[in-house]
Formats: sequence, C-alpha cells, structure tokens
Amino acid sequence: MHAPDVIVVWEPHPGEELFDAVRLLDSAAPRPVLVFTSDVRAETMDAGLAVGIEGWVVNGYAAPRLRSLIQYTIARFRHVRQMREELADLRRRYNERKLIDRAKGILMNARQVSEDEAFRLLRSASMHAKQRIGQVSQQVIDAAQYAEAINRAGRLRMLSQRIVKLHALQLAGIEAAGSRALLADSRQQIDQIVAGLERTLSRPTFGDLLDAAAMSWSAMRTALELPAQDGSLAQLDRQAEQLLAQAERLTSALAMAGAGPSLQVINVAGRQRMLAQRLAKQALMGALLPEVSVVPDDTVAAFEQGLAYLRNAPLSSVAIRESLAAADAAWQEMLRGARSPASAEGRLALARASEELLSLFDQLTDTYEHSMQMLMG
Repeated sequence: MHAPDVIVVWEPHPGEELFDAVRLLDSAAPRPVLVFTSDVRAETMDAGLAVGIEGWVVNGYAAPRLRSLIQYTIARFRHVRQMREELADLRRRYNERKLIDRAKGILMNARQVSEDEAFRLLRSASMHAKQRIGQVSQQVIDAAQYAEAINRAGRLRMLSQRIVKLHALQLAGIEAAGSRALLADSRQQIDQIVAGLERTLSRPTFGDLLDAAAMSWSAMRTALELPAQDGSLAQLDRQAEQLLAQAERLTSALAMAGAGPSLQVINVAGRQRMLAQRLAKQALMGALLPEVSVVPDDTVAAFEQGLAYLRNAPLSSVAIRESLAAADAAWQEMLRGARSPASAEGRLALARASEELLSLFDQLTDTYEHSMQMLMG
C-alpha cells in the first residue's frame, strides 16, 4: 500500500502461505523481499528462491548487518529483474522473427513475390497500422489460416450436393462412367478435408461443429453404399442435406471468428460452388422423382444474389472480372438445362455446366484466398 523499497519478513517456519503471498506480490507489485528465518532446510530455501525471494537469512539478524542485507536484497532484485526483462525481450524477438518468416512465406507463396518484397510489404503495413511488424505478421498468418479453413469447410457444402447430383446422373444414364469417377473423387475429397480440418482447427473452439459434420458424412457414406436406385437417391439426399447444414454452420463460425470482411468474399465465392451443384441436383431429382418436392427458385435467387455481391466486392482484378463473366455464361447454360431436365440434352447441359461452374468458382475462391488485400487486411 505504501510502495516500500523493500519488504522485510520474519518467519520462523516459512510455508505455502508465505510463498503464495510472495507470488501474488510478484505478479501485482514486485518488490525486493528479505526473509529472516530459523528454518535451515535446503528445500525451503529452494522454494523461496523459486517464488522470487531475493534475500534469505537463517539464524541471524542484528542491527549492524541489517543495512548491508537490505542493500544486497535490493541490488539482487534489480539484477534479477533486468535479467528477466532481457530474457523476455529475447524471447519476444525470437518469436517475432518466427512470425515474420512464416508471414513472408505465406506472401511469397500466395503472390509469387521475392523474400525482400514480402518483408517490404510487412514493414509497410506495420508502419501504416502503427503496429509492431510481429503483430502484422500474426495477422497475416491468422488471415491465411482462416481463409484456408473457410475454403475447405465450404467445399464440404459443395460436395454434399455434388455427390447427390452425380448419383442422379448415374440413374439418368448421363455420362455414367465420368460420374462414377467424379463420385469416387468427391468421397476422397471429403475424407481429406475432414482430416485436414481436424489437424488445423482449434478443437475447444470448433470441435463440436467439426464432429457434427464428420458424423453427417459418416451417415451419408453409409447411404452411398446402397445400390443406385430411385429410393436410394431420396435417402442419400436427406443425408446430404444434414451434411450441408453442418458444413454451413462450421463455415459460418469460421467466417465470424476470422472477423475480416475479406473472409466473407471467400465464403460467398465458395458457396456459389455449392449452389451450382444444388440447382443441378434439384432439377435432376425433380425429373427422376416427381413425388419429391424441390424448390429450385430459391437456389437460383441465392446464386444470382451471390454473383451480384462478387461483382461489387472490393476484391477485384481483370482476371476476377473475366472469371465472373465466364461464370455468368456457364450459369445461363445451367438455367437452360434446368428448364428441361427430363430431356437428355437438358441433363447433359446440367452435368457440364455445373462442373464448369465448380471449376470457375474453385479458381475464384482460391484467388480470393490468396489475394494480397485479404492477406494484408
């Protein structure tokens, strides 16, 4: 309370009560502590030194010695504090160096720039934001990690719908061999995505959402083992809708946790992949299973709303605008196929346009994920 220069303690038998008090003192208002005691045990001395007691005198105190002991305790306290500060600064600089190296690597891989140029970007951003370069580097690392996780989780949404679409194309006899190959590839992708997210996501934060998605995929995978027939298609779609819902929850949570407006662009671009597959699936199911109620109008509206959002997004370039124009042309082809899903021509248009849109929005999502604007905030 009085901010003393030193604290002098007489305690014949020091124990945890004293040591707890010294720990609290060290965390709240560090001061030199000098202890006089009659405890001769080495273990107690070690415990005292461990909690930060600088002076420890056993069986002896007298007026002539007190001044020198106090001065020694204060001097040792200053010396230890200086060593701690130097060690903390060394650790901070070492950790900051590691962050800078990681951030440089991300920028170099994403934008194909040199190491010097990557460092220049980090330093410039540091000066602009008035933050340490280590803080900026951490933000780049976090942005890259969340962007990658959103892209991966977003693919789960798409694959849930693509698998049902491919199953329906096999039933319809449209490009059956190609559909079987794409179906096997889709299943492998989901297994890899789930395993990758397990390794990279914080389990305390996202574990419940990831577990729910994994359980939904397990149920869907079981449904895939059934023979390809009309009844199995409806059952598979029900499982796919559960996986879609869980993947949507996970992707939205990641986008909110990242708390960056650029991440929303990645989320929307990734969702366009799903909507293209969903419309093809709905059109095919409506033709193959007239008793199943599907509402493709909502999917069409959502896709066109996403397309408009991406056209007006701040993250843009000549390549992005060209990709969006190509996506618009493929979307028109998709709509033509969706209007005649009962015909072989319409089904073929759905199969090809949906895969073309998937490829285009895969490229766009990757472009947004690795854009300098997104990485640098």
